[in-house]
Amino acid sequence: MTTDRKKGVESDYAVIPGETLLEHLEAKGMSQAELAARTGRPLKTINEIIKGKASITPDTALQLERVLGVSASFWNALERNYREKIAVQQERQRLKSSVGWLKKLPISELIRRGYLRRFQDEESQVAAALQFFGVSSTDTWERLWTAPDVAFRRSPTFVASPGAVASWLRVGEIKGQQIQCQPFNRTLFKSNLDIIRGMTTDDPEDIKKNLVNICKSSGVAVVFVAELPKTHLSGATQWLSPDKALIQLSCRHKSDDHFWFTFFHESGHILLHGKKDVFIEEQNGTGDAPEREADAFASQTLVPPAKMKAFLGQWAGDETTLVKFAKSLGIAAGIVVGQLQHRSVIAYHQFTHLRRFNFDLTN
Repeated sequence: MTTDRKKGVESDYAVIPGETLLEHLEAKGMSQAELAARTGRPLKTINEIIKGKASITPDTALQLERVLGVSASFWNALERNYREKIAVQQERQRLKSSVGWLKKLPISELIRRGYLRRFQDEESQVAAALQFFGVSSTDTWERLWTAPDVAFRRSPTFVASPGAVASWLRVGEIKGQQIQCQPFNRTLFKSNLDIIRGMTTDDPEDIKKNLVNICKSSGVAVVFVAELPKTHLSGATQWLSPDKALIQLSCRHKSDDHFWFTFFHESGHILLHGKKDVFIEEQNGTGDAPEREADAFASQTLVPPAKMKAFLGQWAGDETTLVKFAKSLGIAAGIVVGQLQHRSVIAYHQFTHLRRFNFDLTN
């Protein structure tokens, strides 16, 4: 782009450095052949520079300085500015051809939540979305998020709306990167889970602060990201680096039993499974082996199987005994209710008042 000094605006026209060179030659009455002879450059090269087919190299700039008396820095700057403007023009064309990609993303919602800035022209909006994902092109985005070997593509939700799921996960990545964690310590994280298990009866605001602080001390960043449209996700686990794990929670069901089960489920992925995969939990999950293992880990950590068996063996179905059992375990009664409902021991309408709702920590 060039600046029209009279109007004070920029245009998309990029001036070829060779045009300026030609002007200097004409002013001196020097032919291209003479310039070639004086600089020791082939005539073909001089002609290609004038037509914009060849660049003015730093060596050539020095030679032009000696022959024409115009500084090498002038020629270098002219060439650099020209190439930058050409690159910008080419990038604008690439962005224009990628506008359709925006339809795959929940752009309006990302803007509403402050993750993206709104632009009037679509090319700038594409550029902003690429920057949000930290990629240079839509081709790169497709490779990273929709390639066949991306583990979480097994998810039915991802297949239905890859852009929405990718956006939700990306928000979690960004938030997780902002949390300063100690290097991951498996032993410490396991012991911290015992402390966290005892927090289930605490006030939600205390839970949010303490959960983040305790987990980051053992190398696990915990972030809260409300679900985006068409995602229906409860949580996700991934490794941001070999020494830093991420647990992302949406609090979508807004009940304490579901929240804690999801958290310990994600913790199970960290302790039981590899660092290369991304695991996402949703309403209708895949039910594959890692998911079943994480489910079992969460269930057993919250309510040890032997204690649940002993409780069920003597429980008469009354609320008082249920609450007493939860208290003996040091966990919220709603967690026990949730497990009993999931096991079909009680109906989903029974003891629902013991579950805490509006348990939303994403605000």
